Amino acid sequence: MTEDLATAPWLRRLIVASILVGLVVLVFQVLQPFIVPVLWACILAYVSWPLYERVVRLLQGRRALAALLMTLLLNAAVIVPVVWVLASIRIEAVDALRELAAVLDGGVRLPEALLRLPLVGEWLREFAERAARDPSALRAEISGLLNHAFPHLGSIAGGVGRNIGKLAVAIISLFFVYRDGAHFATQVTGLLAQLLGARVHHYVVAVGLTVKAVVYGLVLAALAQGSLAGLGYWVAGLEAPVFLAALTTLVALIPFMVPLVWGGASLWLMARGETAAGIGLFLWGLIAVSWIDNIVRPLVISNATRIPFLLVLFGVLGGIAAFGLVGLFIGPVILAVMVALWREWNAEAHQQSAA
Repeated sequence: MTEDLATAPWLRRLIVASILVGLVVLVFQVLQPFIVPVLWACILAYVSWPLYERVVRLLQGRRALAALLMTLLLNAAVIVPVVWVLASIRIEAVDALRELAAVLDGGVRLPEALLRLPLVGEWLREFAERAARDPSALRAEISGLLNHAFPHLGSIAGGVGRNIGKLAVAIISLFFVYRDGAHFATQVTGLLAQLLGARVHHYVVAVGLTVKAVVYGLVLAALAQGSLAGLGYWVAGLEAPVFLAALTTLVALIPFMVPLVWGGASLWLMARGETAAGIGLFLWGLIAVSWIDNIVRPLVISNATRIPFLLVLFGVLGGIAAFGLVGLFIGPVILAVMVALWREWNAEAHQQSAA
């Protein structure tokens, strides 16, 4: 009886399945910190794969060398703009500190129109009066706030360190995805075909189209936001509107970060006494610049994948809320696969009803 139970096919399958599930769980626990960086590497490699294949042909089939060159090229394309943005922020921060010091020495003089603003006008009036009475007390208060913020710098530095580590993992992974990605993709597609049948190729195509559409939508939305913001900077009379527009375009590649640029510029104008220009730029950024992102990106994805616009909008926003920045891709991809399944089931149902 015991031997029959031990050799029963269902028991062997149960044991094998249990071991397999346990291994999958353990592998997930081990690889969990690296999933997001590897996903970013896969996305970058997939989008730039045609260029990589061209480099491979130019190098006469030396895929490892081509992978190294492409990795260095993409690093330069990402790191150089980031360094430029950080350097620009540093320069602006130094100028802001100088202006703050001048304000504290000469007294705070806010425009009357700014003091009449609802909600914040009264607070600004009290702030200006208190600064005029005792500038040294205001300096001491600001110093106290900065000292209170210093203990949090450790956690901020730790977060920066973790992000730098994730970036390093993504860079290393990018090289191997270039070099071995085609072979690995063939293996994964073959495994999925065994589990799901020939229909898996439709899902793979849907995933690929969606990823490309998200990238195109991201770039076009950033260009649209940068152009509209640049128009606002020029009309408001800011210096170097082209530079600010380029900065806005780069920052727009990160969701929900653009208001930091046009919002900071509008506050700068109001602090200089150009209240009308500052309020106008703020309203322009709030109404035009911010909303164009929520229209262009889902519209591009919807047209490329034939998924309804509203569903794509929910997929983008819900993906970011659930998975962070990488959810910008995961959300639409999940919806694309579900829509492909839905259409396939509907087609099969129509065929069965017609038969």
